[in-house]
Amino acid sequence: MLLTIDVGNTNLCFGVYEGETLKGSFRLSTDPGRTADELGLLLCGYFQRFSLPLDKVEDVIISSVVPQVMGPLEGAVSAYLGRRALVVDRDVDPGLKMAVEGKERLGSDRSVACVAAVRKYGGPCLLLDFGTATTLDAINEEGAYLGGCIAPGLGLSMNALTQGAALLPQVELACPGKVLDCTTVGQIQAGVVLGYVGAMEYLIRRAREEMGGVCRVIATGGLAELIAGSTDLIQVVDKDLMFEGLRLIYQRRK
Repeated sequence: MLLTIDVGNTNLCFGVYEGETLKGSFRLSTDPGRTADELGLLLCGYFQRFSLPLDKVEDVIISSVVPQVMGPLEGAVSAYLGRRALVVDRDVDPGLKMAVEGKERLGSDRSVACVAAVRKYGGPCLLLDFGTATTLDAINEEGAYLGGCIAPGLGLSMNALTQGAALLPQVELACPGKVLDCTTVGQIQAGVVLGYVGAMEYLIRRAREEMGGVCRVIATGGLAELIAGSTDLIQVVDKDLMFEGLRLIYQRRK
């Protein structure tokens, strides 16, 4: 079995593969203060809960955007699984083709997701990842990266509003049925969530124009279903795209 780990700013996401089949997945909150033993024991607990044999894990591959977590996480993998984890961009190149030149390297999470999108859906396509930040990445018909943009995530936008305005409450991230509401909660949800959907639709339309025409639009990330359910511009929601990208990168290296 292969253990894939996506280390994001908000969550550590674990996916367990047997061959090409995702047997199970779970997530922990990203906490740089956790020790290797804490992570290892939590990992063991989840494997036991879902009846996944820990001793069958042959390899581990990690993509991370939080360097502070990597020491304890790699220590947990070593101590509790007896494996040395492969880390994207350190031990293995994601293998994403680039159609543009530049000195900056694309974040490993975005590279991994793009690799999976190209393999599963082909190009041209737009990939939106709705996490702590929202990223939009464009891939041409040859499967090469064209560029993208970064926006504050929906959760960050909601927090900025409610924390910056003393009388506004923190409300659930939910999509209301209308823009004009008579309650404070409904008005915040309409302004933040529906306003965010509108912003994403604008970015999608502009990106498609810059790409020269029609392309498939794919969404992933924790809030993908919420956003995609309110617009017809997103054709595919794939919540396991990061796991699949890590599996493909591991297989290519092997």
